[in-house]
Order: sequence, then structure tokens, then C-alpha cells
Amino acid sequence: MPELPDIVVYIEALEKRILGRKLEAVRLASPFVLRTVDPPLESAQGKTVSRLRRLGKRICIGLDDDLCLVIHLMIAGRLHWRAPRAKLSKPRGLAAFDFSNGTLLLTEAGSQKRASLHMAAGEEGLRALDPGGLEVFEADLESFAARLTGANHTLKRALSDPHLFSGIGNAYSDEILFAAQLSPLALTQKLSVEEIERLLAATRATLNSWVARLRDESGDGFPEKITAFREGMAVHGRYKTGLPPLRLENSAHPLRRQRDHYCPKCQTGGRLLADRALSRLLREDWPRTPEELEMLTGRAAESP
Repeated sequence: MPELPDIVVYIEALEKRILGRKLEAVRLASPFVLRTVDPPLESAQGKTVSRLRRLGKRICIGLDDDLCLVIHLMIAGRLHWRAPRAKLSKPRGLAAFDFSNGTLLLTEAGSQKRASLHMAAGEEGLRALDPGGLEVFEADLESFAARLTGANHTLKRALSDPHLFSGIGNAYSDEILFAAQLSPLALTQKLSVEEIERLLAATRATLNSWVARLRDESGDGFPEKITAFREGMAVHGRYKTGLPPLRLENSAHPLRRQRDHYCPKCQTGGRLLADRALSRLLREDWPRTPEELEMLTGRAAESP
């Protein structure tokens, strides 16, 4: 799912192309992508784009008369900038937004079609779509700590909950927790003040770093390579590999995952987090360290 860095770069690319431009037409390949009827979608046509902003993981295209198109890409939705009146092809094509200088296409891979388009009127309409997550770049330490420790969740769950924190999902929460050197299963209400400070600093630094990387990658072009698994990520998507070359001192540390991607040596004091299904099966035989797991899997591979 595109997260805060991806959405920021999308918005920057859109600002260069459609800000101040008139939306000539909206074409839908499927009526199911549109999740609202009031205001009607037709009211957006002929309006000028006055503002673009992020609302959690949503892209908001502000129009004249206080109207707003709100796009939620979910897991597999993507945006593409094409020539004017570009063809909207099924099954991936969901919607097309036509401008005089080009067409913005909304596509989605797969068959589930979770991506959505809403029409909203004014700030009240946007608030109805806002899950309410805290913006980490606007929060001070006190408000960050209050939101984090308001309930006793695991760190991974808290960071990726859109009702708690804005724009952070599965991929970047893994990267943030690695940067903070904290376990994804650490409980929020048991964190020390120093650990909370470290987590806030790591959150801001990680997101800023990836915004800069994606911005450089796109250059003047439109961002087309939006993915949850990127070269250069420290832990996310690097299961059973070592840490990236920029951390040569740690490069021998094998990374692990249960639902999370993490480094046992860097984040959990060498302890292997339990895989939900397999650890239930093995019970007391579940390995406690990566070395024990390697021995276990090695023996299994050698068995006839």
C-alpha cells in the first residue's frame, strides 16, 4: 500500500501537472470505484484544481467551490500520467481524470478492487473521511507519547494503525522500528521516555529520508515505480537476507519475519519472535534464537 513518502511524491508530481488546470472530464470504468453520491461526481467537471493535499494515505484534489476528489489507493491502486484522453482499459483501469495537458489514470492490479474515489464538500466532508491519525511532523513529543501509549498495543500495530498515526503502514513501520532499534512486539505502555524519544526521531528521519529518495528517483517524471518492497530498505522485504551493504558491520545478521520484518540482533536482543502458526505447532520446541532456527531448518532439509 502506498504510504506517506509515496503519497507525498505523488502529490508533488500532480502539483506540477494539474494545479491551476481545469478538470475537463471524469471517466469511470467501473461505478463501484465511486463510493459517494453527494456531491455528485458530475459537479467536479469543469472545475479548476486549486489545491492538493494528503489525508492519511489518501490524495485530495481540491477544486473550485470547495469540492474535493479524494483518492484512496489501498494496496494495489496506482496513478499514472498519460497523454490527453488516454484510453481507460479494463480490468486494471478504474477511472480517468482528463485535463487539457494530460490524463491522470487510476488503476488497480488484482481482482478485489479496493481502491476508491470519494467526492467531498468542504472541510466537514474531508473530516468524515479522515481516520484521525496523528501527523508525526506536526506533533511534539508529549502528543506523540500520549497517542502512542493511549492503549497498550504492540509497536507495529500502533504505528501502522491509521487511527493513531497518519500515513504509516506495514512497510515503513518495519523501517522505522529498525531505525529505532525497537522490537515490533514491544508494548507501547512499557516503553521508557528515552525509547519514545528515539521512536519519534526515527519515525521522522525514516519518512523524510524516503521522501527524499523517492523524489530523487522520480526526478521530473511521474512516479511509476510505487511498491512496498524497495531496494535500499533495511528490513522490509529482506526476509532471510542480511542487512543492506551500507551497514556492513551488521551484514551478517539474518533478517526474520513473523508478520513483521525485523533483525533479531538489532531489535530483539537476539531473541526470535514467535511465528504465529509454526510456534503454536512446535510449542516448547520453538527455537529461541536465529542460530537455533538455522539448526532446526538445516536438520529438516537433511531429512529424507
